[in-house]
Amino acid sequence: MTQHAAEVFQGPLERRAFAKIPAEVTAIGLGCWQIGGSWGDVDPQDAENVLGSAADAGITFFDTADVYGDGRSETLVGTYRQQALEQGLEVFVATKIGRRANPFEAGQYTEENLRAWVERSRMNLQMETLDLVQLHCPPPEVYGDDAVFAVLDELVEEGKVRAYGVSVETCEEALRAIERPGVASVQIILNAFRLKPLDRVLPAAREAGVGIIARVPLASGLLTGKITRETEFAADDHRAFNRDGSAFDVGETFSGVDFETGLEAVSTLQAAVPEGWTLPEAALAWILAQEGVTAVIPGARNAAQVARNAAVGRKGPLPSGFGEAVERVYNTTLRQQIHDRW
Repeated sequence: MTQHAAEVFQGPLERRAFAKIPAEVTAIGLGCWQIGGSWGDVDPQDAENVLGSAADAGITFFDTADVYGDGRSETLVGTYRQQALEQGLEVFVATKIGRRANPFEAGQYTEENLRAWVERSRMNLQMETLDLVQLHCPPPEVYGDDAVFAVLDELVEEGKVRAYGVSVETCEEALRAIERPGVASVQIILNAFRLKPLDRVLPAAREAGVGIIARVPLASGLLTGKITRETEFAADDHRAFNRDGSAFDVGETFSGVDFETGLEAVSTLQAAVPEGWTLPEAALAWILAQEGVTAVIPGARNAAQVARNAAVGRKGPLPSGFGEAVERVYNTTLRQQIHDRW
């Protein structure tokens, strides 16, 4: 990791437990989609610096997937994990499987494919037992397929997987996943633009002892407040090529919010940011304040972004007022556009 850690980071990050997994993780994790692909060019050294800076910041929770850069993200995380363990550092890795299905349909979720995907992740991550494997936003039919979850149970019994969960697109999918007794976690888009999970998903997860992993917490960068109408995105950045949902679910890009509408919402939220806070800090702290959230996984392209995100885990409670602004902006600007879609 880097040499300046002791000078920059003071005190431990907040840690939270998964009820169904005998492990605690830092409430602020690192989403590793950005170091894999679909966010424009990321230099390999920058990717390594992001992971090293996460270690410096005390982050122990890393979320990746087998399709991020066709295995590039998993491989980088696996190499980092080995180095971290050699230094006595704690690392918990969550990965995702299923998006390699071709064609992407429920019939591809066979035992043969599930096992092959898990074996590939074990190899990429250099792990005998994967900490957490999540079905990666599977087709809707998969949630009702007992055979799929039976295979996952077998993989746990065989020691190849420690626990499993589901990454979902919609709240209804989350509720179906939570009904499965073996599901330990649900990963869902939850941020200041996407409030619907607060209605039913988080209460159901709390009751069932299912962890909630909040992804896309900064709405693909909109909630950093640094994106403007003049911002240009690389051709291979999903914020350029997936605004219409032509590559994958449009909800993954800017949380499904129209770009102009998102900029308007950000402008209003900026005015409500408490003194001594920045918009991205407030946006992350707001998520952590929601009862039932186990971890939030912002991504990062460089060490400075990692440091900014991790600092929220040491900053303390978010002052009152911002939450009210989030609800007001959602109800007046965003609800009609996105609430019923996810």
